[in-house]
Amino acid sequence: MILDGKLLTIKQVIQVAFGEPGQPEVLIGKTGQQQVERAARAVQELLVRGEIAYGITTGFGAFKDKIISPDQVELLQRNIVMSHAVGTGNLFDIPTTRAIMLIRANTLTRGHSGIRLETLNLLLAMLNEGVHPCIPEKGSLGASGDLAPLAHMALVMIGMGEAEYQGEILPGADALQRAGLQPVELAAKEGLALTNGTSVMTALGALLVHQSECLYGVADVAGALSMEALHGTPLAFDERIHQLRPFPRQMDCAANMRKLLAGSQFTRDYDPSNVQDAYTLRCIPQVHGAVRDAIAYTRWVMDIELNSVTDNPLIFFDDESGEISVLSGGNFHGEPLAIAMDYLAIALTELGNIAERRIMRLTDDASNAHVLPAFLTEKGGLNSGFMITQYTAAALATENKVLSHPASVDSIPTSANVEDHVSMGLTAALKLRQIASNVEHILATELMAAAQGIDFRRAEIGADAQLGQGTGEVYKLIRTCAPFIEEDTLLYKYIAAVKDLISSGRLNFCAMV
Repeated sequence: MILDGKLLTIKQVIQVAFGEPGQPEVLIGKTGQQQVERAARAVQELLVRGEIAYGITTGFGAFKDKIISPDQVELLQRNIVMSHAVGTGNLFDIPTTRAIMLIRANTLTRGHSGIRLETLNLLLAMLNEGVHPCIPEKGSLGASGDLAPLAHMALVMIGMGEAEYQGEILPGADALQRAGLQPVELAAKEGLALTNGTSVMTALGALLVHQSECLYGVADVAGALSMEALHGTPLAFDERIHQLRPFPRQMDCAANMRKLLAGSQFTRDYDPSNVQDAYTLRCIPQVHGAVRDAIAYTRWVMDIELNSVTDNPLIFFDDESGEISVLSGGNFHGEPLAIAMDYLAIALTELGNIAERRIMRLTDDASNAHVLPAFLTEKGGLNSGFMITQYTAAALATENKVLSHPASVDSIPTSANVEDHVSMGLTAALKLRQIASNVEHILATELMAAAQGIDFRRAEIGADAQLGQGTGEVYKLIRTCAPFIEEDTLLYKYIAAVKDLISSGRLNFCAMV
């Protein structure tokens, strides 16, 4: 994989994040190398001229007016890495860490940050060899970027901190040595270039967009399977209805539902005594479609941010005059990402809300007009059946409602009120990650409950009755890891196995149009 700072995709981030180190190998292309080397030369030229430039010959944040002597500019960069590495909480998992490293390298490859090719190559060598810095999840305010977590990444590059290598947590210097790598002595601007930017929240955002795209497809499948279990009608998915309210992704979802349910003998046609279903079935395209809109918007934001330069200050060149400009701005501010991830958090919460209500309908015989036995068990009383699975789904849905309060509407001033408005972008990302995990569990529960309902319906309409074109395949896959539950047993292992089907992507082969 060749980086040039302009063409990195979410698909490539997923490939590197979840791939084995070096598969694919990530390198800087010739154009990227030239861009990086030009910016590094510009930094040295500024030092020779004795010009004052933020973060190169000045302190940081509230110390922006403190001038640094030429003989201390390298110590300044080492100091920013050490002093800023004050994160806390659990460590990011390896896929997230790899995504952070890749995105940071891609940003620096644009050649506006002033890092040397030698230093950038070390970051990529660590990625390719599987030296993964131990990065705590908490400590970023989302402006000036993700300072604390990125400082923990940079610590290993100077032989400090800790890193995971081949399944073992080691001192940073030892991890580098085992991988055949050497730490670097940071030059002017390099510590700031490594730590100042949005790469952590962008990494989480990219991974969560991918996960969310899987979830909305699975949600369509779960809703369709529940409709069959509940003897619902697909008439609400008629194309004519959705053409009169032409939100594109609402129409896509309705088309997907028609595809999934095509040929089903478990749904009902027009019935004058039962003309329409509850909202959780009838309004799937309207709700799931709105969720798809939020995911699409968040993807758009992340696609831009993956190839943006987000540190400060930035170096610019006038090719005609040869003039070098160092401009201070605010591209490190994570507000675009924070708002997008808050929006997606609200959307995924709704995806969990509507799924939890379908679980309720599957388990409450009064709500489903006694199409299914209470709590999906034949021996209610002695057996509780799926009663408490709905409790857990309700607990997770409620937790999501709390977590979906937007982080981006909060701010707290820092650095002696110089950095007086922050995005809380990483907080938004961490909340979104928990919401996505909760929704996976809710959907796994719905799929398992719907499959249980299908088996009860088969006893009524015949063992040879056909499920839909898409739902039939999903039902078979669920039954490879979760059996029909005849009497009370340990359900959590089966729910976990179905959740693994979701997180592994194995359900997505028939989940989307």
